[in-house]
Amino acid sequence: MTFNEQELVIGCQQRNRVAQKQLYDVFGGKLFAICLRYTKNRDDAEDVLQDAFIKIYENIGTFRNDSPLEYWLRSIAVNTALNHLRQHKYLKQLDDIDTHENGLAGKELTLADFQWQQLLEFIKELPIGCQTIFNLYAIEGYQHNEIAQKLGISEGTSKSQYSRARTLLQEKLNKETRFDDGSVQTK
Repeated sequence: MTFNEQELVIGCQQRNRVAQKQLYDVFGGKLFAICLRYTKNRDDAEDVLQDAFIKIYENIGTFRNDSPLEYWLRSIAVNTALNHLRQHKYLKQLDDIDTHENGLAGKELTLADFQWQQLLEFIKELPIGCQTIFNLYAIEGYQHNEIAQKLGISEGTSKSQYSRARTLLQEKLNKETRFDDGSVQTK
């Protein structure tokens, strides 16, 4: 599907239903994947996506065209997901983890031979604080100081939660053996 980003934005600013539908059709899947990474189930992800699109349609007039539209949309989806977590008190307490003072896991996370879907499942199994910070840092590309500001936590807490997430993911990866034929054996 081809579309002109500027025309799409103008159409949405004018509350044109066809333009709004096209925006949803073009970006809905990507934004749903983001929402799903921050929630524990599809129903919550759908709710977050719906809330995100309401915010997008209401605030499309603030889009300044100084960055790609997709980045702006992703930012709204991430912020909406974080607000969802706060509202449901999933992020009520993120603590600094003393055992990971330097923010680094002991071993590097090895992702070779693991399918993206399996990795997403592993991430969804993490405690919500680790999951959220891992998503923000490793997938969305936020820095720890930005995460700390977004979540109202210290930078050290962000680093330690990320380190804990990496350690837990490494343990999950180490428990599985992948074979050349694509089969998996859990140790």
